[in-house]
This record gives sequence, C-alpha cells and structure tokens, in this order.
Amino acid sequence: MGVRLSVCLILSVASLLWSCGKPAANNADQPAAPTEPASAPAPAAAAPTDAQKKALLATLPAAYQGADLDNGQAKFALCKSCHTTAQGGADMTGPNLFGIFGRKAGAKAGFAYSDGLKAAGLTWDAPHLDTWITNPRGMVPATKMTYAGMESAKDRTDLIAYLKVATSPAG
Repeated sequence: MGVRLSVCLILSVASLLWSCGKPAANNADQPAAPTEPASAPAPAAAAPTDAQKKALLATLPAAYQGADLDNGQAKFALCKSCHTTAQGGADMTGPNLFGIFGRKAGAKAGFAYSDGLKAAGLTWDAPHLDTWITNPRGMVPATKMTYAGMESAKDRTDLIAYLKVATSPAG
C-alpha cells in the first residue's frame, strides 16, 4: 500500500509541475497574455513566372535547363525538415538556402557551420551542389550534415534546377 501511495504522490507532483508552465484557462472577462511577442509574418514572395523560371534555368549548365521542376520540388521534401528556401526564411537544423547559388560554402551569416564546410573553399554552383547532394560526407568528411545522399542523377538534376528557381530572386 505504501508503494501505491508513493506512485500516486509522484504522479500528482509531476502533473502539477507539468502544468506550471502552461497559461491558465482563458476567462471571458480576462484577456489571455500573449506567450510570445507578436510579429508580422514575412510577406510571401510572388511565384516566378514561367518566363522567369526559364531565364533562371538558362543560367545553369545545359543538363539542368530541361529539368522537371515538379520532381525537383517533390525531392526537396526530403530537405524541408532541415532547410527553408524563402527569402528571409528561418535557419533550421540547416541554413536557409535562399541565395545559395554563388555563395561561398559555410558563409551564410548567423549559421553555425562545421569547420570542415567553412574550410572547404568552394562556392555553390550546380556541379558542387550535385556532388554535395550525392554524398555530403564524401565531399566534406567533417560536415555536420547527416543526410546520406541522393543516388539518382535525374533526381539531383531536377532538385538543383528546382533550388535555382526557388532560391533566386525572380526579378
């Protein structure tokens, strides 16, 4: 019987502690205090037109210019758990990728890159991204990126073309 009483006491204390950080129920005559400062969401950028997409793809090597952007977007679903693509988008486990083409690897301000990536001395372009997406640790053994790689050359081509469109200013 003493064990049962101890278990009940422990559960009661745990329940009490768990509820300490939660706001009280909202009463009709008492407004709830905000839990975070209010901030306006960043305005969504307009999707690029077909002509803008074509112009962006034309800046890539020929192999990427006829890529399947829908497949590339579908393959990016694997990346979404760690990366965002919108201008001004949040860094997550991985950095925001907006403006990645032409950026020095490991150089996006505010993100804590591995020393290996910072020292790699490369600039992101389609061929470097292709090698990276194939096998990040094969390219930079000391990277923090845990992604194992994408085997399909077609999927990588489509993904890189999609990234060019999704991470570049449309103007």
